[in-house]
Amino acid sequence: MAHVIAVAGKGGVGKTTLTGLLIQYLVQARKNPILAVDADANSNLNEVLGVEMNMTLGQVREELEQAGMDLQSKIPAGMTKADYLEMRMNDAITEEDDFDLMIMGRSQGQGCYCFVNGLLERQIQKLQGNYPYIVVDNEAGMEHISRGILPKVDTMILVSDCSKRGVQAAGRIAELVNESNMNPKHMGLIVNRAPEGKLNEGTLEEIAKQSLELLGIVPQDDMVYQYDCSGNPMVKLPENSPARNALEDIIKKLVI
Repeated sequence: MAHVIAVAGKGGVGKTTLTGLLIQYLVQARKNPILAVDADANSNLNEVLGVEMNMTLGQVREELEQAGMDLQSKIPAGMTKADYLEMRMNDAITEEDDFDLMIMGRSQGQGCYCFVNGLLERQIQKLQGNYPYIVVDNEAGMEHISRGILPKVDTMILVSDCSKRGVQAAGRIAELVNESNMNPKHMGLIVNRAPEGKLNEGTLEEIAKQSLELLGIVPQDDMVYQYDCSGNPMVKLPENSPARNALEDIIKKLVI
């Protein structure tokens, strides 16, 4: 079974950037093949990884809905409906040399994401035996945790910036993980974009108040800012990037 690493936190704290750098670290440590899962309806993990996005599970859902009663006409001769659906869902997986990327995406227009969430859950359950590691970039909210979409989580990485609101959001996610009996082997907090890599007393007090284990601190990195502004993939950050080096040190200590 795959070792499942889930990354979660409040929107805008840089969790997708850290997820991409985590995947890069695992690849360089020869932990591949890795299944990278962008479980956010607002998908952009592919941009961090420098991968062209193909089909998403949300687009598969739209195709099935639009086909309706005419779906049978799209199925090649000799192929069952189940095999066709399996083929279309596999089209939402982009294969790279060292990792595969599956993107949840979103449905068009109004309506909930229940069907797309269901596709995501079934795909992860089906594929988890094919990879030593699955890394999931969760949405900004807590829906995937509350719905139990992930079959299991071995390592839960909570991400926050230095703000009190960000740490509180991480605390709420940690509470939900415990209430959902997910029982990760390790769960802790990474504080991202810390000026000079240091936390003030207010942030440290809130981390203690939320009973969170501080895994480490990633400093504010001007190179990350420049790459973000120019649209360059974060995985191409140079080896002397402070953010990249800090995250690598944290992951090494986790021994995943």
